[in-house]
Order: sequence, then structure tokens, then C-alpha cells
Amino acid sequence: MIKKYFVTGATGAIGSALIPLLLEDYNCQVWALLRADSADHLTKRLEELITFWEMDRDQAQDARQRIIPLLGDTDRSKFALSDETYAEIASQCTHIIHCAGVVRMNLPLEVARQHALGSTQSIVELALACQTAGSLQKIDYVSTVGVAGRMSGIVPETWITQPREFHNTYEQSKAEAEDYLRTQIEQHNLPVTVHRPSMVVGDSKTGRIIHHQIFYYLCELISGRKTFGILPRLADSTLDIVPVDYVTQVIKWSADQGKNCVGQIFHLCSGSGRAIPLTKLQRLVRDAMKNQGVKLPIVISVPTGFFVLLLKAIMPLTRGAVLRTLKVCPIFIDYLADSQFFGNNKTLQFLVEQRGPMLVADNAYLNNVLLKYLMLRVINSSN
Repeated sequence: MIKKYFVTGATGAIGSALIPLLLEDYNCQVWALLRADSADHLTKRLEELITFWEMDRDQAQDARQRIIPLLGDTDRSKFALSDETYAEIASQCTHIIHCAGVVRMNLPLEVARQHALGSTQSIVELALACQTAGSLQKIDYVSTVGVAGRMSGIVPETWITQPREFHNTYEQSKAEAEDYLRTQIEQHNLPVTVHRPSMVVGDSKTGRIIHHQIFYYLCELISGRKTFGILPRLADSTLDIVPVDYVTQVIKWSADQGKNCVGQIFHLCSGSGRAIPLTKLQRLVRDAMKNQGVKLPIVISVPTGFFVLLLKAIMPLTRGAVLRTLKVCPIFIDYLADSQFFGNNKTLQFLVEQRGPMLVADNAYLNNVLLKYLMLRVINSSN
């Protein structure tokens, strides 16, 4: 039987790395939901993905034949698709993979809710329609370890139901979306696996990722380039990061496993024993930049309070990429101040027992991630 996937977030960090894995199974078809202004723009966005995947001519042609791009919106009912298209998907879709997410920490809460909760409601709506038609086999839902909010200690690999505070509106809205999903699973017996990645970075082998988001802003920050070498004291802070290829391999494997993974909550993260100390990450970042000829200031560590005041003074004098980096600094500082770790022992044990994908053993892959980022930054700056 042919597998028919409905995938959201195809142009995001996870979705863009996942779809080529799905296409490795020649007995599958993918509906890829994309935001676009027109039919021509939709085609252009698919071609941009194919270019990113660096496919040869035959692979690209195969992708065009087996990927059906859909002009739609995850936040709207029935994804803003036509009744005819929606009915076709509901009657044939075997697997739903929800990767879409707006990873911005400072959105107004109602806007963040619309993205996280609204899209989850649309996913459940489609799942129920597929379930009624008898086509649905599996749902793989991408959340975030951030749903734990300010919970201290080790975050468990379970539903989190206790009241808690959050660092930002992204975490809160994703937590509310998970709460809604949990109630729908209980009501309708939906075949769901929840995936909670930590901070996603580039591919462990190639370093490649479609968007340079939060991790890369943090690297620019701790290099000292944007703040004239003045940085807050990093102390014993650690950062939980995970390569995008591990995340997508687990999602695809989970989809293939079907009922075997239903009910699981996978923490796709480094875990408490592997989270990288920020002092070590800083050394790696600065060494990588120096090797690429980037001039760096001497680092001067100051108390966090003084650093925040300095940021407020600098921001009116900056613009562009530097300003974007500085704007997220307070979010990082708040996030890293907590003594929080993400448990992943149950996930790793399950993957070992069921012969699933394995987490990269150490952080050596970061050299590939940083080198790819720096090379692209040089190319982009010269264009």
C-alpha cells in the first residue's frame, strides 16, 4: 500500500530535512503545505526546496512527481484549502506529520497562540476526517522541550500538566497546543507520537540547515563580535542542542513504525549529560571564526545586569543583522539563567530496544555546523 504523507512546515528547519528522507521510500507521495502568494509562487517555493536538497536531475524530477505542493495556511481551518482538495486528502492520507512552527520568542501571546494552537486544531480536524474515512495510520507531531517552561531540574518525557511559568510566548503557546492535543487524543484515540526537539542545529555530517535561527544568533552573540567583546558571565550555563538529521531520522522512523510508537513522547535532545557548556561552545565558535579570518575582540565578562543595560544603550545605534541579534539577547539570558535539563533516557532506551536512530555520540559534529554557517555567511556577504 502506498504511503501518503501530509506534511506541514516543509520549508522549515525540520520539514525541509524530513521530506528527502520520506522520498527515499519510492512507495510514497507527499502533500507539502506551503505558504505562497500565488500558484506561480507556490511552484517557485517547491523549486527552491529542490535546489536546497542538491538533487541530481533524476532525483529532482522524481521529487516533482511525488510531491504535491499545496497553497495553504496551517493557522486556518482546513488549512485554507478548497473543499475538493481537502476531501481528497482526508480520504487518502495515511500519515500526518506536523512540523510547522513559528520559532519567534517575542510575539504577542495571541499571535503565538494562533500559530501554535491554531495549527494544532487544524491538524486534529484533518486527523478526525482521515480517521472517519478509514485512511489514517499515524500522526507525528513536532512540539518542543520548551513546553516545560520554567520547570527546574530534569524535564520528564511525559505530558506536563502542572501549572508553570514560561520564558516567552513561544513556550506558552506550544504548551497550550500540547494540552489541547492531549485532550483530543484522549477523546478520539488518535494514533499520535509527540516529538520534543531542543534547539535544532545543522546536519551532523554536512552542517547544512535551511534557516539560520536561534542557535546561530547565540553563536554570533557569544563570539563577542556584536557587543565589542563585552559579554555576560557564562558561568556554568549549558545549551541543549540537537542536529537536524537526528530529529528527522527519528520522525521518519516513528512514522514507519506505526502503532509501535503511538503514545510515545520522544525528547530529541542532547540530554542532561551531553548539553554543551556555553564556555566550550564559545571557544569552538571563536576558533572557527578565527580559522575563517574573522577578526574578534578580546572577551570581557561583566555581570548580567550591567550587560542588559549595555544592550539597551547599544540597540538604538544598530540596525540590520546586528540589531536582530541584540534583540534576542535578553531572551537567551533569561533562558540560560535556569538550572534546567531535558531528560531523554526513556527515548534513548526505546530507540535502542527498537533499533531506531541513534543520537550522535558527542559534540564533534559542531565543527561541521559552524564551518558550513561561516562559509555561507562569507558567500552571502560577497553577493
